[in-house]
Amino acid sequence: MTYLNLTEVEALARRAHAGQTDKAGRPYAEHLAAVAGGVRERGGDEAQIAAAWLHDAVEDDALTAEWLADAALPPRTKDIVLAVTKRPGEPPETYAARILATPGALLVKAADLAHNADPGRLDALDDAATRDRLRRKYARMRALLGLADDPGA
Repeated sequence: MTYLNLTEVEALARRAHAGQTDKAGRPYAEHLAAVAGGVRERGGDEAQIAAAWLHDAVEDDALTAEWLADAALPPRTKDIVLAVTKRPGEPPETYAARILATPGALLVKAADLAHNADPGRLDALDDAATRDRLRRKYARMRALLGLADDPGA
């Protein structure tokens, strides 16, 4: 089987999330690019970088799990995307355990958390209560995953 290359995966992710914005109102594709870049900077391979571009696609209903199952992507990429996809009502401990049990997923989630917890990104939020809630949420997930306290780690 011929798999999508990273340029094709990026274009697909950008199309799937077109029109979406993050909590600060920025185009959502900026977050995807930052996570993919973070995975690359951390030494991630092509399967992990592809997963970074798609890491929120199923969770955000930008693409379906059925699409992912049939997509021209390596099985490892699909496994990572599913591992980092939060499920409704899922306890953080269960989510973290799935990430830790899936080869390659921790690096993608580390890059995601680093961008989500970036002080500049959080400071762009208008609501102080939301900023504090998100800081606590990301710190807890980093702890569950055994990641350093430094959000950039």
